[in-house]
Formats: sequence, C-alpha cells, structure tokens
Amino acid sequence: MKTLSLLALTFLYLSAAAQTGSLRGRLTADDDSVLNSTIRLVNTSYQTKCTPDGSFVFSSLPAGSYQLRVTSIGYLPAQHTVLIRANEVTSIDIRIEADHARLDEVVVTGVSSASSVKESPIPILTVPTRKIDQATESNVIDVLVKHVPGLTAVKTGPNISKPFIRGLGYNRVLTLYDGMRQEGQQWGDEHGLEVDAYNIDRAEVVKGPSSLIYGSDALAGVVGIIPSMPVAADQQLHGKLITEYQSNNGLIGNGLRLSYGGEHWSSIVRGSYRIAKSYQNAIDGRVYNTGFREANASGTLKYNNEHGFSTLNFTYYNNLQGIPDGSRDSLTRRFTHQIQEGNDDNIKNRPVVPDASLNSYALSPLHQHIQHYRLYTNNKYKIGNAEIEALLGFQQSNRREYTHPTAPEQAGLSVKLNTVNYGLNYNMPAFANTTLSFGFNGMYQRNKSKDATDFPIPDYSLFEGGIFGYAKWKRNKWTLGGGLRYDQRNVSGDDFYTRTDLATGFDQHAIHQITSTDYLQFPAFKKRFTGVSLGLGTTYQANDQISFKANIARGYRAPNITELAANGLDPGAHIIYRGNPDFNPEFSLQQDLGFEMTGTAMQASLSIFNNNINDYIFLTLDTDQQGNALTDAQGNKTYEYQQGKAHLYGLEAIWNLQPPFWNGFSFDNALTITYGYNRNPVFKNQKTEGEYLPLIPPVRVLSSISQDIAFKSEIISKLNLKAEGDFSGRQNRYLGLNGTETATASYLTVNLAAGLQVRYSKGHNLQFQIGVNNLFDAAYQSNLNRLKYFEYYNAAPGGRLGIYNMGRSFNFKLIAAF
Repeated sequence: MKTLSLLALTFLYLSAAAQTGSLRGRLTADDDSVLNSTIRLVNTSYQTKCTPDGSFVFSSLPAGSYQLRVTSIGYLPAQHTVLIRANEVTSIDIRIEADHARLDEVVVTGVSSASSVKESPIPILTVPTRKIDQATESNVIDVLVKHVPGLTAVKTGPNISKPFIRGLGYNRVLTLYDGMRQEGQQWGDEHGLEVDAYNIDRAEVVKGPSSLIYGSDALAGVVGIIPSMPVAADQQLHGKLITEYQSNNGLIGNGLRLSYGGEHWSSIVRGSYRIAKSYQNAIDGRVYNTGFREANASGTLKYNNEHGFSTLNFTYYNNLQGIPDGSRDSLTRRFTHQIQEGNDDNIKNRPVVPDASLNSYALSPLHQHIQHYRLYTNNKYKIGNAEIEALLGFQQSNRREYTHPTAPEQAGLSVKLNTVNYGLNYNMPAFANTTLSFGFNGMYQRNKSKDATDFPIPDYSLFEGGIFGYAKWKRNKWTLGGGLRYDQRNVSGDDFYTRTDLATGFDQHAIHQITSTDYLQFPAFKKRFTGVSLGLGTTYQANDQISFKANIARGYRAPNITELAANGLDPGAHIIYRGNPDFNPEFSLQQDLGFEMTGTAMQASLSIFNNNINDYIFLTLDTDQQGNALTDAQGNKTYEYQQGKAHLYGLEAIWNLQPPFWNGFSFDNALTITYGYNRNPVFKNQKTEGEYLPLIPPVRVLSSISQDIAFKSEIISKLNLKAEGDFSGRQNRYLGLNGTETATASYLTVNLAAGLQVRYSKGHNLQFQIGVNNLFDAAYQSNLNRLKYFEYYNAAPGGRLGIYNMGRSFNFKLIAAF
C-alpha cells in the first residue's frame, strides 16, 4: 500500500511538472539603464529583476496566460500578455520608455506596504541609481539635497552632513537602511551617516510626520537608503566598479560590488574605500583637520521562491575623521593646532599648522574613529492573498574621539551603543476596495561609556515599542488612507560618578563613589514616555496628468538622551551640553496640501505645509551676566536645551520642461521656502532675539539645463551635458539670542557636468562623468555650516569670521558594469 501511495505521489508530481514552462525576456531602453527594473506577473507572487544587459527569466511557471508588468524608476510602466505553454520556453523583448514625470514609482519608505507615489497623500520623492551615479558631491546626503526640495543638511566639513527636512533634523529625521532604522548617536553634530555611498540602489525621502509607521524620531520625515541587492538569476557573476577623484580635497574613492544568483539563492558582496585630505576655499586656504579615511564592507544572502523572500545581511563601516576646531593665528589667519592640555593650552597662542600637514592625507592625532556594525534579516512572504513582513536586526556603534595632544592614544569620548531592532507587519487581503495593515516595531538599546575622559551623556538602557493600524481605500479617482499608532518608551540610567585620575590629570568614570571628592555627574533616572500618532489623507487623480493631495498628521517624538540628561563636553563637537530631565515629548500637528501636473512635455508640483509643534526642544548658547559666551580653556561653548512651542510653514515647488520639439533637452527648476518661529509669548515680536527658530534654511532656488544626446554608434551610446545654478537667499531670520546664530549672506554656486556612456560589450557600458562644482570659486558660508561658528576672535581682516564652505572642485568618476 505504501508503495502504491508513493507511486501515486510521484505520478502527480511529474504530471504537475509537465504542465510548467519558462519565460525568458530582455528589456531595452535609450540609455541601456534597465538594471533596476522590476518584472512581475500580475496577480501572482512571481517577481524578479533583470540582469545588467536587461535579461530576465522565470522558470517553472504553471502553463497559462499572464499579464507581465515592468516598472522602473524613471520609466513608463509596460504591460504585455504572455502565454506559457507546457514544456516550452516563451521569449519576449520589451522596450521601456523614459518618463520624466516618474508617475508610477513604487516606494517602500513611509508606507505600510509597497505603494505608488502618486497614491500617497504626503510628499515622497525618490532619487534613482542613475542620479546618484551622475552626482559628484562629497557624501550621499549632499547628493539627495541636490534632488529633493525641502531636504537640507547641517554640515561639519565635506564628509559630515546631517539631514534636515523642512527645518527639522537630528532625532526628528529618521534614517532607514534597507528598512532598518539607523542608530549611531545621531544626536551628535560631528559625524555623518554610516552607510556605503557607492553601493546604494536608490533613496526615498518622506517629507512629513511618519510617526504612524515608525514611531518616535520620524516627526519631520524619513530618509530611506536602499542598498544594491542581487537581481539576476542567470547563474553568472555580475558586478559594478566605481572610481572617482575630486580635486578640492584630493578625494580618491573606489567601490566594487559582485553578485551571483540562481533560481532560489542569490548573493552579493560590496566594498568601498575613500580617502581625502583637508578641503580648501579662497578665504581660508586648506581648512585644517577636515580630511577622512573611510572603508565599508557588506554582503547579502537571499532566498526567494514563489511565495516571497528572506535576506540575511551584514554591513561594516569604519571611518577615521578629522576634528576641526578652527583655532587660528590672529594676524595671518592661518590655522593653528593644539599641543597642550587644559590651562596650559592658550587657544589664541598655538603654533601654526605647517603646509606639509595641511596638504597631507595623514590625519592629525586629534581625530575621531567611528565603527558601525549591522547584522539583520528581512523577510516578506505571501500567505494566501495576505502578506507578512518581518525584520530582526542587531547593530553596534563604536564612537571614539581622540582629543588629547599630550596623550594621543587616550580617547576623550568613547561610547558603545548596542541596538536590537524588531518589526512585524501584516497586510490583509484586499476587500471592498480596501487594504488593511497592522504591525508593531521598536528597539532595545544599551549605551555605555568606555575608557574616556569626557562624558557628555550617561550610560543608559532604552526599550520602546509601538503598535499601529493603517487602512487604504481606493475607488475610481479617489484614494483615502489613515491610521493610528500607540508608542511607549522607557529609558533609565544609574548614578554615574567621575573622578580625576591623579596620574594623568584627566577625568575618568568611577564605577562606585569611593571618596567624597567623586563627582556625581549623572544622577540615576527612570523615565517613561508615551504618545499617540495618527494620520488621515486623500489623493484625487483628476486625470492622467493632474492630481490633488491633502493630509493631516499628528507626530510624536520622545526626548533623546542629550536633551534629557547631557552634562558635559562632547570634545568632537566642541560643545558642552546641558540637558533637562523634566522635558516632555514633542507632539506635532501638520497639514499638507499638494498639487501635481505631469506630462511628456512639462511637469509641475506644489507642496504646502503648516506644522505646529508643542514642547519643541532646541539649543541656545549660555552666557554670563555680561552676555559673553561661557567657555572652557579650549574655547568650547556651553549650550543648554530649552522647550517651547514651534511653528514652521513653507512650500516646495517644482517646474520641469522638456519641449517635444527639442529631443533630450530638459529645463528643471525647484523652489524651497521654509519659515520657523518660536511661539513662546515671551519672544513675541522679538525677531532675532528669540522669535526665530535656529537652523532654518533660507529661500533656495535650484535650476538646471541638461541635454541628452543619443548615438546610433556601436561604441558611444549617450552623451549628457548639464549646467546648474544653486542660489540660497540671505538669511535674516536667525536665532541671535545670546549670539547663538548670526545673519548669513546670499550666495550662488554654478556647477557643470558631462557624462559619456561607452558600450564595451552587449548590454554593458562604461560611464565617464566629469564635472566642476562651484565653477567660479565663490566664497560663501551656508547658515547650516557649523564651521561658520568656529571662531575665537571678535574681528578679522575683511570682516570674514568663521570658516567658509568648500571652493571649486574638478571631479571625475568612472563606472563600469559587468
């Protein structure tokens, strides 16, 4: 009987296998850039991506008729009917057409499940691979700032950019890497995003409260970084090599990725290395100690079948970064460097930095060392007509700042942050034009100070979790979405004592109080924060070209550890922080209105926002009774956190033109306006003396003209030329209270770029990119440049106080796909 059953099962299996066939196809486009196209069979779980030459394959498809749909960022979707016959291979060639309007982008950031941009009631912008590849900025955040109106960056040199969305940043902007929140002491000013800029597939930016999906820290929006993933299933090795040089700071960078894929298993390894010396400008010359040395390594192992996929991923980030302090000789304005400690150090009487050091790739002994490790798994599977997504990950951030010239091996700051991230999302089957999603996510953190001499924050433990539900209803021209979320965060720490090490003279952590001279720097604390987030929005698609959007959302953010408990020097930031344990969570109420018009010849959009934040937390400079900044011997200033009521409003407008009579020409324009006010009655009508919020970007206009020229040559496939003007207006609305900020003059930078694609084999191109940033070597200071305030004198020749932004740079980049 068992033998008969086994024979019957074998017969059924062979019969089912005999009813399957295969589908092979190839995509083509004007510029051969089809690598990131997604090919799926509508109303099934079958989905894949194409190889670099545009090829794709589906194996073991049940015989029948399918609707094959192709989507790719920057291209119009394509859909074809294919018939799969048993035991046969069906072939199809598909050409996709460029879509300047990018109507049908599918995003995964800021939504409960993958959704179309045109259906989202809040502004979501994507930056595709080819835009990132064409860019010659110093870091990935600066690349995104060029392409996303409303996104700005607070900078501390070329390699350090902290994202701000509509005037809000730090722990109000959540950064995601492959869907996992990035945790790395992001309250700090002096380090950037711990990601590999050479191995990014695309980026997605959500402008507006996203607490509904992600909880605390997404009050202003989300920057989603999506890394390159294995895409081909042809059992061949594929790769991409990137190399670049930037003349201003001598940046040399190289990145490489290698991927291999079969029917079910695929993998990718990635790596990069970048090195740069100090940057320069026409006013300051080379800005001492702004060089860096950065290395990255990562890998992914992926399993997929007809029901979904699982990935196992790791990343490693290692950055040695200079720490500028801005000290100078008063007469020559040449930079000086610290060689003594404490009261023996006179910041206005230090030795001048030798030219050899200014022009060297060697880092100063005073630098920071940032290491970030990440191990995580992403999972997504169909369960009938439902879908479940799960994430579990661990990440560790090690941050050390070496700030002692007499003991260069002794870290001034050394903190280790361990974080466990988790999340589960269930998308129910659609019914009555409605989709429902439920989920929970959160994290556990443990932060400890290691062998150090400065302790700006205490050791602490943090646990938070949130549950949410989201519904989306779609019918005819209307899409309506809304949801609700509840969050709870618990954070606690024990008594933290410090004492002076008599042998070195430096402070050190005292595990327990032993003598009466031990200093209780951080008393024990235990805090609980809760918050409810909600959102409701709608999109009306008047026709294929015009849509209207409206959204209202309540955001939530718990105070971060520096805002609650800081009490000491962050030596890398050159700031002494003072927190307040009695702070309340921030709650925002934001309204968004949007209009979009898209067409083959012109695209236009307008996004208007109005945001009110209760218990808004901000920094102000501490002064003495005479109004002078409170500083230590090294000139480090003291800043204290305060709470108030904030009001931010503004708009972003885009207008792009591609005349139908002028093939390949594009005239693109973006306008950003942001205003920020402190609505505390004490500051009413006080203007710069407290009424204006800090770090608010000025009016910005970004315009460019570009020309794409396609060739029928077997060798040269495409040439791209671009000229760009980036104008920032004068910022007279600044927080001048106690000298926290000063006015900033307007400035214009002009940039030129050219790109050439050379076909060296079928489906493979070499991409050459050359450009000039800041063509006319304009001397300017951004109001979001922290180095502007690195100044220790009240006057300077020509009145040019502080450090200026980067001057002219000639850039070259080569990209080879194979």
